[in-house]
Amino acid sequence: MNYGSSSVASGGRGSTRSFEYGRTHVVRPKGRHLATIVWLHGLGDNGASWSQLLETLPLPNIKWICPTSPTQPVSVFGGFPTNAWFDVGDLSEDGINDVEGMDASAAHVANLLSTEPADIKLGVGGFSMGGAIALYSATCFALGKYGNGNLYPVNLSAVVALSGWLPCARMLKSKLESSQEAMRRASSVPLLLCHGRADDVVLYKHGERSAEILRSVGFSNLTFKSYNWIGHHTIPQELEQLCKWLTAMLGTDGSNS
Repeated sequence: MNYGSSSVASGGRGSTRSFEYGRTHVVRPKGRHLATIVWLHGLGDNGASWSQLLETLPLPNIKWICPTSPTQPVSVFGGFPTNAWFDVGDLSEDGINDVEGMDASAAHVANLLSTEPADIKLGVGGFSMGGAIALYSATCFALGKYGNGNLYPVNLSAVVALSGWLPCARMLKSKLESSQEAMRRASSVPLLLCHGRADDVVLYKHGERSAEILRSVGFSNLTFKSYNWIGHHTIPQELEQLCKWLTAMLGTDGSNS
């Protein structure tokens, strides 16, 4: 199932950008619906490709929502427009942060999750740039607000980043440590980060460093998995790890009941 595009303003004061999101693909649970995860594709990709892969996973109690990012100029491609969740010039935690674009994409994810039933556990995950937005969403959840100060509206029970990185890393420690409630929320949300040591797009050191930063600022329920032979892609062993972790963290036993 898929839904049409929607336009979301970034919401920041003095904002000049609006973002036209593409088609959203939904994979319905084959069993009892216990959790919903928004899954975000990587740079230049779309929601359809990941929805087809996620549909094959043995996770019958999870509903997957796979949106498609806006098409926008991307600095790392010299300003060439492509599907991207935000503008980026350096695929690492040290890059210049397009907070306006990240806020808009994190808000788009939260809007998709906000219409789910109240008893359903909610999560966000993604690959590469999608993983970066998943981790940014985790920090917004912990802080209780987006980078522009607007309130973050949903409660996250799981966050996954495959071959991703942590945006806005430099200011995170001071922001989190100023609030006991933010520290409590950071420690409450489970995170899974997976990264290939042979990744030549988002280098392994950036994935590893992102995990270190997240742990150091209070995301204590964090699992980091490395794979010696993976480049910038996923493999069955990584997806098997994802399934085991989600089943444990979300309390979905893999049955159809």
